[in-house]
Amino acid sequence: MTTVSNEFLAKRARHSRSAEVKAKLDYPVIDTDIHTNEFGPLLEDYIAQYGGSKIVDEFREHLKKGLNFLAAEWYQATPEERRNRRIHRPAFWALPAKNTYDLATASLPALLYERLQEQGSDYGVLYPNITLFPQHTNREDLRRALSRAINHYHADVYAPYKDRLTPVAVIPLHTPEEGIEELEYAVNTLGLKSLIIPGAIRRPIKSIAEKYPFKYHPEVAGRSHWLDFFGLDSEYDYDPFWKKVIELGANPTTHSGSQGWDSRSSISNYMFNHVGHFANASEALAKSLFFGGVTHRFPQLRIGLLEGGAAWGSNVFTHLIDRYIKRSREAVQNYNPEHLDKDFLYALFEQYGADLVKDRKFTKEEIADLAFGIGFGRKFQEQKAEEIDDFALAGITKIEDIKDRWVDNFYFGNEADDRTVVQAFNPKTNQLGVKVNALYSSDSGHWDVPEFTETLAETYDLVKEGAISEEDFKALVFTNPYNFYTANNKNFFKGTAVEEKLKQLSIKQAG
Repeated sequence: MTTVSNEFLAKRARHSRSAEVKAKLDYPVIDTDIHTNEFGPLLEDYIAQYGGSKIVDEFREHLKKGLNFLAAEWYQATPEERRNRRIHRPAFWALPAKNTYDLATASLPALLYERLQEQGSDYGVLYPNITLFPQHTNREDLRRALSRAINHYHADVYAPYKDRLTPVAVIPLHTPEEGIEELEYAVNTLGLKSLIIPGAIRRPIKSIAEKYPFKYHPEVAGRSHWLDFFGLDSEYDYDPFWKKVIELGANPTTHSGSQGWDSRSSISNYMFNHVGHFANASEALAKSLFFGGVTHRFPQLRIGLLEGGAAWGSNVFTHLIDRYIKRSREAVQNYNPEHLDKDFLYALFEQYGADLVKDRKFTKEEIADLAFGIGFGRKFQEQKAEEIDDFALAGITKIEDIKDRWVDNFYFGNEADDRTVVQAFNPKTNQLGVKVNALYSSDSGHWDVPEFTETLAETYDLVKEGAISEEDFKALVFTNPYNFYTANNKNFFKGTAVEEKLKQLSIKQAG
């Protein structure tokens, strides 16, 4: 049997730039996003336990076709079919392959545990790649059996390494009830501490589904859907789920993307579909929870929005303030047609509008309508008093409330080499001078990390270049992640390397 020499392992660790950075820090490093690969034969044992042989067989069939049915659809279609049916180009070559050591690291819990220090982290939160599939299938039996099996499998295989590694629990959310059921099992029975939820659920547009049943019209029904983001305009009341999340202290995160959405549906170019798609999906989720009043009703709720960078969170925060100033309940009255001075308007048209009016005759009411242009006639502008305040459910009565409902509740995963984090740490981007909460999320195990040991060093390069400060770096890799995970669970890091290092630092500083 071929073995890996200790000399090789020692050489790798010795030459890690990230380990060198970490050695200089007087605080722990928490990586909020490391991706792992499951070992199929063992996972199938767990699937059989919860779904039986029938679900195992169906799972294998999905693997043959590709877990993402649209990905399978693209590869199985001819170029002409892709164009005619507008099948978007899916991801390809998404995992490290040439760097065999890193691929093995994402697949072997013991090796990942051993190399975490080399990567520069004291603690890593793990996102198994398989978790995304069960969340988005509309088959309830498949969705629930796979979610339960995947959670049990990962709780078991990473249990020996819990002082430095913790896998997230996959939580299906087609209904709040199934979300609560899996949440309670994952936390209370399996001991998992963090969650991954879908960013949205595709639901059929009922009027179309009734006219074109999926059984007879899969091309129509399969693409006639709307996106439910669990807050504003949701099909269900998800408040019981958010309440249970806070009660159990397991803050949810999301990785869902928007590839295949209207503006991300190139049939030939994966990068066209990929750039910005995580931020786009997370923005929709966060705005739904904000405008739907979820963060107002549950100020303790903390949600991590990963892989999209932190800049978009800062950008939306600034836009929310700007728009509230112009379109709060009182300010929006500036645009209410009922406040139009018709006499003054008519006099202005008489004095300055002869070249437009020519020899035609108009009443004051007619001029009042025509002044808005063809597309904005007054008859379409009448609004009910209770429907003019888009910020009402969010409970916003002053711009400081926006900070309380946005900055306090949302944490934004920023990958190691994402330079746009500079915007998140720039307080001049908004009127309140507030920084948003950026999380260090290496994304190790995916294609944007060609070298596992470089991630922390790449982030620290921003400090050396003067792009962010030492204080910002500490907030990114320690303070913000620590606050996120402990916000509703003070014992999240109990018994971990993070707790141990903080104790050692406290003793050292006291001495």
